[in-house]
Amino acid sequence: MTLDKYRSKRNVENSHEPEGNPTNSSSQNLKFVIQKHQASHLHYDLRLELDGVLKSWAIPKGVPSEISRKRLAVMVEDHPLEYCNFEGIIPKGNYGAGTVMIWDEGWYDIPGIETKLETQQRMRDLLNKGHIVFCLHGHKIDGTFHLVKTRKLHNQNTWLIFIAQDNSCLYYSYSERSVRSGRTMDQIRSNLPEDNSLSSILESPDISNLPSGSWHREPFKPMMAQLAAEPFNRPEWIFEIKWDGYRAIAEICNGTVKLYSRNGKILNLSFPPVIDNLKILNFNAVIDGEIVIVNKEGKADFNALQNYVHTKKGCLVYYAFDLLFLEKYDLRRLPLIERKEILKSIIPQLPHIRYNDHIEENGVEFFRIAKENNIEGIMAKDAASPYLEGKRSWYWQKFKNTRQQEFVIGGFTQSKDTRRLISSLLVGVYNNRELIFCGGVGGGFSEEELQDIYIRLKTLQRDTSPFKGILPSNINAIWVEPVLVCEIRFAEWTSEGQLRQPVFLGFREDVSPSEVYRETPTPEPPPHPVINQTKADDRIEFINGKYLKVTNLNKTFWPENQITKATLIDYYHHIAPYILPYLKNRPQSLHRYPDGIYGKHFFHKDITDAPEWAETITVQSESERGDIRYMLCQDEAALIYIINLGAIEINVWNSSIADLEKPDYMVIDLDPLDCPFEYVVRVALTVHDLLVKADIPHYLKTSGATGLHIFTPMNARYSYSQVRDFSYIICTIINKRLPEITSLKRMPKFRAGKVYLDFLQNAFGKTMAAVYSLRPRRGAPVSTPLFWEELTPELKPESFNIDTIFTRLDRYGDFWKPVIGEGVDIGRVLPYLQTVVNEPG
Repeated sequence: MTLDKYRSKRNVENSHEPEGNPTNSSSQNLKFVIQKHQASHLHYDLRLELDGVLKSWAIPKGVPSEISRKRLAVMVEDHPLEYCNFEGIIPKGNYGAGTVMIWDEGWYDIPGIETKLETQQRMRDLLNKGHIVFCLHGHKIDGTFHLVKTRKLHNQNTWLIFIAQDNSCLYYSYSERSVRSGRTMDQIRSNLPEDNSLSSILESPDISNLPSGSWHREPFKPMMAQLAAEPFNRPEWIFEIKWDGYRAIAEICNGTVKLYSRNGKILNLSFPPVIDNLKILNFNAVIDGEIVIVNKEGKADFNALQNYVHTKKGCLVYYAFDLLFLEKYDLRRLPLIERKEILKSIIPQLPHIRYNDHIEENGVEFFRIAKENNIEGIMAKDAASPYLEGKRSWYWQKFKNTRQQEFVIGGFTQSKDTRRLISSLLVGVYNNRELIFCGGVGGGFSEEELQDIYIRLKTLQRDTSPFKGILPSNINAIWVEPVLVCEIRFAEWTSEGQLRQPVFLGFREDVSPSEVYRETPTPEPPPHPVINQTKADDRIEFINGKYLKVTNLNKTFWPENQITKATLIDYYHHIAPYILPYLKNRPQSLHRYPDGIYGKHFFHKDITDAPEWAETITVQSESERGDIRYMLCQDEAALIYIINLGAIEINVWNSSIADLEKPDYMVIDLDPLDCPFEYVVRVALTVHDLLVKADIPHYLKTSGATGLHIFTPMNARYSYSQVRDFSYIICTIINKRLPEITSLKRMPKFRAGKVYLDFLQNAFGKTMAAVYSLRPRRGAPVSTPLFWEELTPELKPESFNIDTIFTRLDRYGDFWKPVIGEGVDIGRVLPYLQTVVNEPG
């Protein structure tokens, strides 16, 4: 193959086209490109890689989009392989002068042939015979075509191109933008970038005043919807189609794309067309959306989506419905309707990315239409809602046409018919971290699927049931590790919590087992109250059925880390399920930092202006101030109310309102003063050694500052004075063993360079930072539970912070629960401690 004819027609120095030499590409597949070419006449050029060059056809009316259409294709000179990358202007006076766009690109093959070498051999034969059958796999076109040579017309090498009659997987997009740059022909002709709308958006006050900074961190967790009972009409709400696909977050940064599922699984290799389209976008962003296969009726085909990784067949679309970040700006605080308006303005028309539009107000009619058209359901979203990352919120609700949800597979049964590998799948949902059995699923899978399911389950076999509670006695099960999630459609729940008429729909690779719970429909939310929202960085939140105004969200609380009050509130939204069990029914002493960690701060105990719904408790004060009305943090709404007051850290009593005179746990606070952290570690390990030998349960957490906290459960069995005396005995023993680095004296001048063994925290009305509480210190540290095995001199307390805590919780869960569990019997362990106290020093 030579390029002499190509070069003879061009002055490549003037035309800017590649000169090129025949060269084979390193790709495993043969390339194709379709270029839209506005020369003297508009036409399209189809180019197919073969033997180091591009075999080329000019198609005046473009590649046909209908099976019945046959289009003229004139074979022209071979082009260099580098021409695949050419997009721009061929100046006047040159051959083919005009504008060239990369209209579509990808790879091609020949049906029934797998390797690149064999494809090229077959392609040569078909080219010589004058009838080529080939499959294009591009961004806009995905289907099988014929090129058939005809007799020469006007001395031209003429062919006809048409779609194969049996081609059921063709996808054709009419987008008139470049798949490489996203530009129109006019923009290429004017040598313009995509458009200038992005800069105008970023310069608008609504965006430029938002928090900014790097968003590159752990994978984002998508905001989730609650299952709702009945659709409704509401002026303040919008309604979208609920697509039956894979939820996916797309991160686009300087041309690099990362697409991942809601459980963090990378999807780049699974859905290359979506990745290629995302790379076209000329901005940095974090987008939330759903990956679906759309059939000819425009409906989602979940089964085809599951098979896409293997078949590469179907119309693959990423429906984008939310925008979390744009360039350096955090949009999550903006109202949803504004985020969607920005998203709509920046998403170009691309074959594998589409903006997910909505209607306003009329949810009842929208749901009726969805039901008539057998669409899975609809989404209802509060138009003013923020994006609450990782939260399942009432701001977003879902309405389903059929009962279906995810379940975790915990085992399977086999029938006496040995030809059928699986009789039924045994499935369940999680409740309080326990897997609850929901029944067997015996329908919905083909024999081929059964084979695949059996192979996957066989490798996960275990000896014991993963389900909690009593199971039906007639189950002869093979148990498996509960790591696979599947989608089940069913008629209803029985009164015993079992599934009636369940049908298997497929695996959910995008869902973590721990996220699977029984979905219970929630009632319609009440209308928005009239609350004065005076500033742009205020917002209204709806939490636990209560409306709450949060303010000054753009105020910086941690300057070095660029952490704003909005991030502080988001943190407590996300940590709420973990921290609330340790706050509920305990009086709160608010340590308020209204201007951030370096501003003025003060303690606030007497809550006189709490909202009507807030629970409080009045406690008689030992001082002359009289009674104090303490706030109780009973739910997430109360927690966010407290945080909105600027209370960075949560300080709670050791006892609960069940009996304020008796603490639920004993605390030993290891508080260093001008000494290395290695001292704290040494002291803590000495305490650990003593308590292990005394058979006293005890648990460790960072203070969130420079010290450590050791907790022993008491279960409200003893008075504060008894617990304080008990802790004093332990601290006395430790001080006796480590006199050179510990002190029992509270005054700083007596304990400089030592670790203070603070047993006085065990007193009525005393508070300390709760587990999982943020601390008002540089780096936003979090008071974090530790395993004793982690406690070494190399431990860095500052590494447990706002950026790391959720990864840790995902890995280990909450292992602090025993602290509020069964308490120690002081009478049982006291004799041993007294023996140790009396040992000679």
